[in-house]
This record gives sequence, structure tokens and C-alpha cells, in this order.
Amino acid sequence: MTQRKSEDREVPDGHRKGTKTRGVESHGGGKAIPVKVAEGQLTLFFATAGNLPGGRAEGEGGAGRPTPRAQKVPKAKSRRKRAVPARVEEVVGGLDEAFENVAKNKGAPGPDGETVELVREHWEEISRKLRTELTAGTYQPGDIRRVWIPKSSGGQRGLGIPNVVDRVIQEAVRQVLEPVYEPTFHPSVHGFRPNRSCHTAMAEARGYVAEGYGWVVDLDLEKFFDRVHHQRLLGRLAKRVSDGRLLALVGRMLKAKVILPEGVRVSTEEGVPQGGPLSPLLSNIVLSELDEELARRGHRFVRYADDANIYVRSERAGKRVMESVKAFIQRRLRLTVNADKSAVARPQTRHFLGFRLVPGGKGEVETLLSERSHKRLREKIRELTPRNAGESLSATIRKVNVYLVGWSGYFGICTEGTEKVLQNADAHLRRRLRAVVLKHWKTKRTVAHRLVRLGVTRKTAWRNVYKGRQSTWALSHSPAVDRGLRNAYFAERGLESLWDRFRAIWTKPLVPVQLELPLGAERS
Repeated sequence: MTQRKSEDREVPDGHRKGTKTRGVESHGGGKAIPVKVAEGQLTLFFATAGNLPGGRAEGEGGAGRPTPRAQKVPKAKSRRKRAVPARVEEVVGGLDEAFENVAKNKGAPGPDGETVELVREHWEEISRKLRTELTAGTYQPGDIRRVWIPKSSGGQRGLGIPNVVDRVIQEAVRQVLEPVYEPTFHPSVHGFRPNRSCHTAMAEARGYVAEGYGWVVDLDLEKFFDRVHHQRLLGRLAKRVSDGRLLALVGRMLKAKVILPEGVRVSTEEGVPQGGPLSPLLSNIVLSELDEELARRGHRFVRYADDANIYVRSERAGKRVMESVKAFIQRRLRLTVNADKSAVARPQTRHFLGFRLVPGGKGEVETLLSERSHKRLREKIRELTPRNAGESLSATIRKVNVYLVGWSGYFGICTEGTEKVLQNADAHLRRRLRAVVLKHWKTKRTVAHRLVRLGVTRKTAWRNVYKGRQSTWALSHSPAVDRGLRNAYFAERGLESLWDRFRAIWTKPLVPVQLELPLGAERS
């Protein structure tokens, strides 16, 4: 079978054709970067438990359309003060800092079973050997442990957990590459970047909808992290990284074998395993080609990881943009657009980072929960409040509070249109807890006596409890139980309220900025 010319290498733009492409800066020529697959793993000095001895936008008007207005989002800054030459020597010099960063995450051990604490005990010996092997270009990454975690949208997501030592190397490489590439990323990219988040992405998207771009081209890349083309990625790296040893090191990391949960060891021909410190940066480098193309066409877009939304003014324009961008992704990036999750629709009907945007009058836009996020909230409350878990009420409340505080921290940018949803979630949670309390009281006789102690009249308590054959769930919403186990009963025991937390956010007063006069200025 004849092999396509670009299947095993990417030649930089300088050698691709004679004419210069508009709007694309040429970085000169370069050679195709081969990926050398080499077996082996770093051998530690000690025994362990596992090791004993610019044009116009398509469909968006005619020529002369003004450049899209930049949205006010925080400017991303690299964690390092300045970019340093991307060389192996810089990677070696940052090993100690990289280890501390990995240790802060307290991640699980990789296939070799070595924990962060164990590596810390022998770090001096390990780092000495790492420096030698990295400088000589003989370092070989170990295997990657594959684990499966459930996705909120259904199905499972595969994560790759490298060994602790390999994670340190990846972090050291990230520290060197990030200052080089971070300034080149488009301002509309918000995933895996310093000082950027889902909140900044939603702020930019909300600005586009407020400007009248009431249709969204919602793109979702199918199994993106599993289908990244290695040679294309290394080709893009070669445009800014001149050290062949560093490129070969990244290539060996991409080719590291994966150990499945069944114990089967498989090779890796494509993809960037999720779970390592380097994979988020590499994913942005891969998709920066898409960002450049969207910017060249003049589109207003927001991208977070492999989710991209392009905002247009009409459905007709959206369909044209969808077809042309899909063709670019499939032919140029060799990635696949998920047809089931991608669509041209109104933003209020689409799930983007857990939210949906609803345009209102006078240019106002509501940020509300998506249907999927609302459903996931109720499911999580049900998971955290089982009636047969054998936990005390206080233990259950503590567990629920941890989730509610984190949930409100992420979804705290929702506007007041979510008021009813939050109130219903609080009511549902309290009913679940009432059912837990009733289960603890066991018999109907005990339930009636406890309700009387809580202020319910004897007649009402006994009538409600002994009214026919009722399940615990049905009894949890009876008038007597609602009156006895009222909202204050759970508030006194420390239960958080989503409605109260969001109401505090919405009613928080705006502090005016104080006028500052320069020193020595005279008062008038």
C-alpha cells in the first residue's frame, strides 16, 4: 500500500511551498523529526516493594468586515518570568523544582509502585542519574498505567498515570517549553493555561452572545487525546525547539507503552495520554494550528481543551462554518469531529463547560446551568445521601458540604436565573437527609415520639406516621416530618445551602475604586 507523504513526518512551512501564506509567519526550514522507539526504563539504586533485589469569516458578511473585538479576559502569563532556550540543559536545571511541583499534587504511583515519599527519600541519587542520562540522551521513560474514570456525559475516560520519576521529567520539560509557547497561543484559548480558567472562557463567550452573535458552532473532537498524530506534533515542536535531544525525549515519552488494567502491555502509535504534566501543553500546541486558522478567517471563537465554540450571527452562516472547519480538522489535523456532540444551535440549548448562555433584553446574557449539569447535581446529591450507608447524620452533612462548597466555587458565575434550580436542589437535599434521619429512627413508634419532641403535636405526629403503608421516602415529605425536621434543624447542624451561598454572591456590594493621587500632588 502506498503511504501518504505526510503520514510519518511534518515539514515546516518554510520547505512546504515557495509562496508565503498570508497571515502566517515563517519560521524557516527544518527537517522532519523521527520518533525513535526505544525500550528500557530508569533503574533506581534502591529496592522497592515492586523492585526487590487574515481573510474574512466564511458566511459572515462581505469584505472589509472589522476585526473581532477582543474580550476582556485576564492576560495569560507563564509561570516562569522569562523564556529560556528550550534545551536539555534547562530541563536538567529544573529537576528539583519539577519534583517539588509533582510532590504537591500527591499523585498515585505508576506501574513501578513507587510513591512520591519513596522517591523523595532517594531523590539525591535519582536526580544524579537523571542528569547524566538526560544530558547524554539515554534516558528511557517507563510504562504508563491506564485507569478508567466515568465521564459526566456517560462512558469512560482513559487516564495514563506515569511513574513518579517520569512525571518529574515531564514537569521539567513543561517548565522549559511553556514560556516558549505560551506567548504564541491565541487569546481565545483558555484551557490549561496560567491565569485562565473555565470562568474566563465563559466571560469571553458571554461577550460574543451579548454582541448579537446568537448562533454557536459547537465543535467536539472525538477521542482527541487518543488520536494526536505524533509526527505532526513533533513537527510543530521542531519549529521552535532546535535541540534534537529534547525533541527525541518528547518522542520517547509519546511512545511509552501502556499497561491496561488487565495487565496487558500495549504499544502507543498515536495520542497523548491524559494524566501527565506535559500532555495539556502538548494538546494546546497541537490545536494551536486550528486556533490560527480560525483567527485567520476572522471568526469569534472560544476554545477550552478539545471543546471549541464559534459564534456567528445566523444558522446559515453556522452551517457553512461547520462544514469548512470540519474539513480542515479532518484533512489537516487528521482528527475526527464527534458528529453526535457537535451542532449548530442557539447557545441556550448547548452545554459548554457545564453552562448555557441565554440572551435577554438590552444586550444582557444570563449564565445558567446546562441540563447536564443540573442532572449531575441531583445525581451527586443522591450518591452522597444513601439511607443504608450506616453513617451518622453529621458525617453525611460533612461529606455533602465538601461537595457543595466546591460546586458553588465552580458554578458561582451563574446569574440569578438559576434561583429556582438552586432552591429546588436545596429542598431535594433536605428531603434526602430527612429520609436518612427517619431510617436512623427505624420504627414508626420511635419516629412519632421524636417528632413530638421536636414540636409536632401528638395527634399530627401519630396520624401522619401511621397513615397507611408508607415508604421512608414517602414519609420524608409528610407534613409532620417537614414540621419536625424543618430547615433550621439541618442548618443548626452545619448544612450548607446553595441558595444562601449564591444569594451572598449576587448581593455582594461593589466597592468603588478609591482615587489615588501621586505623591507630592497638591490638593485643589
